[in-house]
Amino acid sequence: MTERKLSELTDKELLQEAKKMKSNSIMNAVLIGFLAGIIIYSVVKNTLGFLTLIPLFLAYKLVNKSNHNKQELENLLKERNLK
Repeated sequence: MTERKLSELTDKELLQEAKKMKSNSIMNAVLIGFLAGIIIYSVVKNTLGFLTLIPLFLAYKLVNKSNHNKQELENLLKERNLK
């Protein structure tokens, strides 16, 4: 099945997507917390270097991706008076 744009989804599919988004945000929070733990451990052990930047970059990408998708979905839900 191909990915469709959010604007092409029906009202029911949009509500299901909002439910999925909520569970995805919880999983992203857990992953970001784990990556933050790795960064803190690395700084405490005085090994600030390239391996510290990888989890930092991954956390940034997770936050950036989730915020963009969430904003687009919330705008569509408001437009259609579903929330």
